[in-house]
This record gives sequence, C-alpha cells and structure tokens, in this order.
Amino acid sequence: MADEHKVRVEVLTPEGQVFDGEVAMVSTRTKTGSLGILANHAPLMAMLEPTELALYENKDDGLNANRQNAERFAQAEGYLQVADNRVLLLVEEAVPPDQIDRSAIESKLDEAKRGIDEAEEGSEARARSERDVRRYEAFLSVLDE
Repeated sequence: MADEHKVRVEVLTPEGQVFDGEVAMVSTRTKTGSLGILANHAPLMAMLEPTELALYENKDDGLNANRQNAERFAQAEGYLQVADNRVLLLVEEAVPPDQIDRSAIESKLDEAKRGIDEAEEGSEARARSERDVRRYEAFLSVLDE
C-alpha cells in the first residue's frame, strides 16, 4: 500500500526516464516562482524554469532545506503536471550534480552569452541564447550549493 504522506514522481527527459519513485516533497521553480509539492497536492500544470530539482525522502528535510537528504538534479526548462497524487516533470535535462562537467557548462555559458551579444534584439536566436544562459547559470548554481 502506498504511503499516504508520499507522492509518486516521474521525471522524463528526451533521453528517457531520470527518476520514478515516491517522495515526501518535490521542490522546483515555475515561471511564477518556487514551488514545494507535498502529498495530495491540488491539480496543477505549470511551465518550469531552470533550477535545482530536489526530491525529498522526508517532508521535514525539505522544509528545513536539508539538501543532503534529497535526490538532487540540475533541471532545465520544461513542464510540470500534478494530478491524483502524481507529479510528472517533462524537462529538457535533469542531471545529478555529480555528473555535471563544470568546465563544459562554463564554456557553454560563455558561448550563450556571445550568442546574445551577436543576435538581433527580439530574434529567436537571441531568445534561445537567453534561455541557454538561464539554464547554464542554474546548472552552475546547483554545483555551488
């Protein structure tokens, strides 16, 4: 029988499933701000921003910001759906901190910043570069925590 204080979470990327299991709390960030999802959360759909995705085994760990007891990922942009005590995250990338190559991310960040400088204001190329800068800055911040 499922634990009534847990929520089922699935994290999917274009490469496949990154996480599938029950947790006490999901912590992420949407376009409108940070979000913590506990068991039996109201239905929700949201667009996700690049950030740290933390999946807490115990609710108190999340409320006390005890990240050592969480499964952590550098999360790229994507979508979130909450319904029927299930959380589905569809994201471009979800990478555990120990699998992030700092020098590669810093290089990609520099390239994205150059892309902003070189792209025309309001162009799709500039929007893509700005999105990449947000992603790579978020990935680096996960490493620095």
